[in-house]
Amino acid sequence: MCGIVGGVAERNISDILIEGLKRLEYRGYDSAGLAVIHHNQIFRERRVGKVVNLEQAVKEHAVVGNTGIAHTRWATHGKPTEANAHPHTSNKVAVVHNGIVENYAELKEELEQLGYVFSSQTDTEVVAHLVCEALKTHTTLLSAVQSVVPRLKGAFALGIVHADFADELITVREGSPLVIGVGIGEHFIGSDQLALLPITNRFMYLEEGDIARLTRTSVEVFAHGNQLVERPVKELDATVSTASKGEYKHYMLKEIYEQPEAIQQTISQALNGNALRDDFLQLAEADFAKIQQIQIIACGTSYHAGMIAKYWSEQLIDVPCQVEIASEFRYRSPVIIDGTLYICISQSGETADTLAALRDTQKRAVAKGVNIATMTICNVATSSMVRETDHHLLTLAGPEIGVASTKAFTTQLAALMLLLLKIGHVKQRLSATQIADITSELWHCPKVLLDTLQQNNEILRLSELFVEKQHCLFLGRGTHYPIALEGALKLKEISYIHAEGYAAGELKHGPLALVDNDMPVVILAPKDDMLDKLKSNMEEVQARGGELFVFADEHSGVKGKERQHVVSIPSVNEWLAPIVYSIPVQLLSYHVAVLRGTDVDQPRNLAKSVTVE
Repeated sequence: MCGIVGGVAERNISDILIEGLKRLEYRGYDSAGLAVIHHNQIFRERRVGKVVNLEQAVKEHAVVGNTGIAHTRWATHGKPTEANAHPHTSNKVAVVHNGIVENYAELKEELEQLGYVFSSQTDTEVVAHLVCEALKTHTTLLSAVQSVVPRLKGAFALGIVHADFADELITVREGSPLVIGVGIGEHFIGSDQLALLPITNRFMYLEEGDIARLTRTSVEVFAHGNQLVERPVKELDATVSTASKGEYKHYMLKEIYEQPEAIQQTISQALNGNALRDDFLQLAEADFAKIQQIQIIACGTSYHAGMIAKYWSEQLIDVPCQVEIASEFRYRSPVIIDGTLYICISQSGETADTLAALRDTQKRAVAKGVNIATMTICNVATSSMVRETDHHLLTLAGPEIGVASTKAFTTQLAALMLLLLKIGHVKQRLSATQIADITSELWHCPKVLLDTLQQNNEILRLSELFVEKQHCLFLGRGTHYPIALEGALKLKEISYIHAEGYAAGELKHGPLALVDNDMPVVILAPKDDMLDKLKSNMEEVQARGGELFVFADEHSGVKGKERQHVVSIPSVNEWLAPIVYSIPVQLLSYHVAVLRGTDVDQPRNLAKSVTVE
């Protein structure tokens, strides 16, 4: 959500900090600020709105320095105002913070009794005052921070500087992602490596509870706050940094059109012709052989991917599968059953609720002596979830900048299918012929996606009929019920039209009451065993005056007529149809949002990586 950039260098880093913030804009934010040290003084600028506003202020006031921290804020405690923007200061201390300090209220009361005056409504300001107070009894900034961190409850990442310690930066990771960028004569911190890729491709990944001290020439990392440890430096492939809009108006549109290639990349890591590669998930085979059921934990769009995987798992390989929203799963003390494979799905691999659910499950399994296996499906190879699960399968989608997930979702589906094929093979639930049939269709899928994208102009034309609407229904059956949920999520995320997704068979159980002449209803109509029942649901909607927008298989027999608009979708294997039918609902949402004039890539109130609860 919020973004952190900081550094210690021999050169002026103001421009580096600003550029880093720009590269983190996709995460979502409502204000931005920076603080640098120059001649043993802290110079701070903060602005509400876009980073460009901060950039202008920094140039106008010639803010320069060799050590500094910067931040984009997404409001949690306090409104999006300049006073609440980071960095927060206390005397000579400046702090940036991602996450939440849960016990800030009691800490604030204690500090006020000591005479500290608060100028913001944030939980972050308590950290600045606590460090300032600790320096009354500590001789170094590092030891002061080490004494403060145990007093903070919650999940947080911190960047801290002090005017009297002008050549060092202290950083803390506790439940919120943070990386160190390693340079020559300079070192940096970032909440996302993408922020630092223009200046380095060498990174050190902090672990939970780490506190680090950065200078121009050294990085010291302390596990659990005080135990000096070595963290390996990893070199990142430079291609990860290729995140620009190119010829496209928005990142979201570019990422929609990148899906054929992203799917191709994702399946290529697992397939050799029409068979699974021998080395694909080879280290997980022993665990796969023992599993009796699957539990998927995810949030948002990733949860919808998990819902589709449930259908696949039970119908294709006869393995029971449960899917749950991570923010619910982690708080209901679920029973942990021996022989369960826990799968976490996350684009970033840092989603706070999913990560917390994973860690809690692992701890409880150990405490109860229950044997489980854990796995991550993720788009970021260096993420916390990848590092903390037994196994992982990467979605090779490349950087996804648009807040509304597109290619990350469809590559998750491709990865989940590959995973289930592997489990089915290990457990002898699938024959070589069955695997060959599905893998053949997987290879063909990018071509079907390309053909589906050819309907863009027709979808654009239909999107004009949505511009003045305030509500919309999406209907699907079977594996397309989750696609209906995903289509509704996309529409409300970026166009701000209220939309709901329903299983079409549930129409008579309530949603039909909403249908009238002004209610567009989007139907997902692949050619499968449920098509005839779906056609009956369409008649129910039309009988109540609803206007239908149908994405239908080209051989479905569904034709356009008055108040029934049909977009033909290329025929595709029913197992992979959810991937293909994701494309038209993404395009519809995109075009409606553009026509309504919303901020497509950075919709209001939302963030790309939800790293706080």
